[in-house]
Amino acid sequence: MVDSSDALPDLRDPNILSIGYNAVYTATPHSATLRRLWHELAEGLDFPEDFGHISFVTLPQLRRIAAELRLGPGGTLVDLGCGRAGPALWVARELGAQLIGVDFAAVAVEQAGARAAALGLAGQARFVVGTFADTGLDPESADGAMSEDALQYAPDKRAAVAEAGRILRRGARMVFTAFELEPGRAAGLPVFGSDPVDDYRPLLSEAGFAVEAYEEVPGWPEPMTATYSALVSAGGTLAQEMGPQAAAALLTELSMTLQQQPYRRRVLVVATKR
Repeated sequence: MVDSSDALPDLRDPNILSIGYNAVYTATPHSATLRRLWHELAEGLDFPEDFGHISFVTLPQLRRIAAELRLGPGGTLVDLGCGRAGPALWVARELGAQLIGVDFAAVAVEQAGARAAALGLAGQARFVVGTFADTGLDPESADGAMSEDALQYAPDKRAAVAEAGRILRRGARMVFTAFELEPGRAAGLPVFGSDPVDDYRPLLSEAGFAVEAYEEVPGWPEPMTATYSALVSAGGTLAQEMGPQAAAALLTELSMTLQQQPYRRRVLVVATKR
C-alpha cells in the first residue's frame, strides 16, 4: 500500500476525478504490475495487448459492441470517456470507421493520439478534451457512439445521455457498458456525481433513444473483485512504479469500491437514436 497518508486524495474535492485520472494516466505506462494484473484479471489474456485499457471490456464484449454499432466503413464513431482509447481504436480499425475520442483528462487525450499514431491509425482517429455533458462536437455529426465503464462517473448523467443524443444522427446507435449504482451506498461520494443512477433506461428514453438491449454482463462481479483485490494487495509495488500520488488516487478508488460496494451490476446497453 501507499506509505504516506499525505498522498491520499480528498474524496470531497470536486476536482478529484480530473486530478486522479490525469495522475493515473501519466503513471500507467510506467507500471508493469498494473498492466499485467489488468490484462490477466480484467480484460482477459486473449485481449490484444496493443489495445489494452483500464475498463472491464473483454474481447468478446468488444466484438459485441462493434457488431451492435452497425457502423459502415467511413462512418463517424465517437468514444465517450475514451481514456487511452484502446477499445475504440480496435473497433475503428475493425469497422473502418473514423474515430473521435472525447475525454476530460488531457493526459489521456494526448496518450490516445500517440497510441493511434503508433498503431498506424492516426489518419483514422482524433481526440479532443471534453466532457460527457459537453463534447464540443456538432449536432447530429456522429454515426455511432460507444463508451466503456465510464458513464457512471459523469457528474450529471442525464446531461451526458442528452449530449449523446444531440451528437448522434437519427437512427444511429449508442452502445456502452456501465455500472448501475446503489444510490444509498454511492451517496456522498463525489466520484459518482450527485445523481447515482440504478437504471439508465429512463434517461435514454428521455433523451430520445429506443433501448434495444439492456443486459447484465455475465460473470459480475468476479472480474472487478479479483482485479481490485489483486491491485490493492500490490499497492507497495504500484507506489514504486507509479509514484505515490497516482498510486494513491488509484488505490483509494479501488479500496472504496471494495469496501462500500456502490455498484448494483455491470450492464451492456444498446440504444438507437429515434
